[in-house]
Amino acid sequence: MMIRLRDLIVSLLALIISSPILLIVCFLVWKQDRHSPFYIAERVGRNGDTFSMVKLRSMIINADSSGVDSTSSEDNRITAIGHFIRKYKLDELTQMWNVLLGDMSLVGPRPNVKRETNLYSDLEKELLTVRPGITDFSSIIFSDEGEILSDKADPDLAYNQLIRPWKSRLGLVYINNKNFYIDLKILIITSIAIINRKKAIKLIHSILKEIECSPRLLSVSSREEELYAYPPPGLDKIVTHR
Repeated sequence: MMIRLRDLIVSLLALIISSPILLIVCFLVWKQDRHSPFYIAERVGRNGDTFSMVKLRSMIINADSSGVDSTSSEDNRITAIGHFIRKYKLDELTQMWNVLLGDMSLVGPRPNVKRETNLYSDLEKELLTVRPGITDFSSIIFSDEGEILSDKADPDLAYNQLIRPWKSRLGLVYINNKNFYIDLKILIITSIAIINRKKAIKLIHSILKEIECSPRLLSVSSREEELYAYPPPGLDKIVTHR
């Protein structure tokens, strides 16, 4: 109840405070092609129920018709204003509407598309037992997801090999250790990440050390080494097709 009240108050205030910026960006998105500035993305939420996530549109119209779910920073579907939106995470501001509605929480595992959740192991399905969030450990650790996938021939496969194994593990760590104070720390660090990503990663890494994550996950989460393919939690083989 306390978390839901927090989500309601913060999301409402965030929408009110950010409304001048959102109105300007919405106009710029509309001006480029005279289409809606919003993109309604179907995502899987708590208990496997789907919901419509509201995002500022950063891609061309009908970009999802390509069937590619993972987006690299060099994806030619991203518009000029879309690069700005993605750089400053403005598309996440509109998701406060979903928090207000109760589809999402401020903090929690990021929601995924159904094509991805269909691939989840039994262990990963625990990620669907809580409300998805706007931010969490992995949102900061892998905030450069677009750059990670930028030179990959198959971004979806690369995501499943390089990011999903650690993103899912970080989500499970959050679920097993979540409390009001960890949420507060994540929210503060998310704000820091906009200005200083390296500092934010170090702060998240210190939290993960405190809750005694596995040495392998700690090492990957420091982002001081190149990412490598690894099996998702609950599976013993690296994903070879998507």
